[in-house]
Amino acid sequence: MTGVDPSRLDDQQLMKELETIHRTRHDTLLYGSNEALRTHNERMAELEGEYLRRNPRRLVAASRTREGARERRPGDSVGPRT
Repeated sequence: MTGVDPSRLDDQQLMKELETIHRTRHDTLLYGSNEALRTHNERMAELEGEYLRRNPRRLVAASRTREGARERRPGDSVGPRT
């Protein structure tokens, strides 16, 4: 494992780590070595897995489901409806 065990991060730290890893994803894919990409994949899976473990009932936007995506029109918001 690279970095702090995600289960040891508080919620704020976990979100910061997730934001950072998602922000760096594209550059790692395009320009990172195979080892860097593998490490990035593993860390992202660890962080996302911990987020899902903590938030099993997270809000899911209908537009982010397969059925909802089919109903979307250009310019529609893809975020959750409140």
